[in-house]
Amino acid sequence: ANLFISATGSELTAGIRILIRVVVTYHEVYGFSLQIIDIDPNYTLGEVERRRRETIERLQKDGVWDMNREVELAEPTLRIAIISSATAAGFQDFRQEIARSPYRFKLTLFESLMQGDAAERSIIDALCAIAEREQEFDAVVIIRGGGSTSDLALFDSYDIATYVAQFPLPVFTGIGHDKDISVVDMVAHTSCKTPTAVATMLIELADEQMYNIEECAMRLRDSVIARINSERLRLERQSNDVVRCSTLLLSGLQHRLDSLDEGIMAEAQRQLQIERQRLDSLNEIVASHNPEIILRRGFAIVRDSEGRAVKMDNISIGSNVNIELIDGNITANVTDRKTKRKRCQPRK
Repeated sequence: ANLFISATGSELTAGIRILIRVVVTYHEVYGFSLQIIDIDPNYTLGEVERRRRETIERLQKDGVWDMNREVELAEPTLRIAIISSATAAGFQDFRQEIARSPYRFKLTLFESLMQGDAAERSIIDALCAIAEREQEFDAVVIIRGGGSTSDLALFDSYDIATYVAQFPLPVFTGIGHDKDISVVDMVAHTSCKTPTAVATMLIELADEQMYNIEECAMRLRDSVIARINSERLRLERQSNDVVRCSTLLLSGLQHRLDSLDEGIMAEAQRQLQIERQRLDSLNEIVASHNPEIILRRGFAIVRDSEGRAVKMDNISIGSNVNIELIDGNITANVTDRKTKRKRCQPRK
């Protein structure tokens, strides 16, 4: 038994396959008895390795071998779901290492058995519980402290490995064995040797992501400044174009206004000239009807005693009239009155 334990790292437990040499004896009272005289640990180790190879080949055949490694990391990766035993030393080491970082990690423990017959189902149940709250987390961490080879063989389980391989969040493992890598380590997004190493990896990842974010912020700032300067220059050019175009437009409108003013002035002068000529013509007509001019032609103006122009219907025989000549006035008495016959108007 001591040879088996030293070679395999685990004790004889139910479920493992062994190769032994025995001596069978028969006793008249006690019947048959079997005595183990030797055990071959290499057979058991070979059986474990055979199972590992079968699990790996099955996962590769299923097409899920690389799926979790292809899941993109959130930036920053700070909301961590943890699958571990609450009392495990590895979990405490992980928390202490995370606490030293300058970042505000949000750790949520999904407690699980990490050894024993019920451990496989317990880990799968924890993964299912995290998947139901997928939007609350950036990554999953599976951590366990050191243990025997048989204890760590739990993480060669096909069922656990296929859940990890197809998990929608990146899975980090820190299972705590330096010699061999489990199948779960192989399909996980990132594998570390110990829980503390996982914490260190997450802190370094946060450093890198924060640096990238700062770089992006600086590039964004530089891009914004460059865009503002570019838009300022463009605005200045457009402003200059507006001023230039406005000046040209105003100049054109001013030229047009000047032309209109000149046209208005010319038209006004022409109209004034026409009206002046018309006024002169009217003056000539008025002047031609000046009584003095009429009197010079030998005509006379006859008025009654009240100074009204005499007409045949308002003068009577015996009335006195005043006759105005060009060179004087004559007072006369009407002795006779004859009315001119009206000329016959042609019928239309």
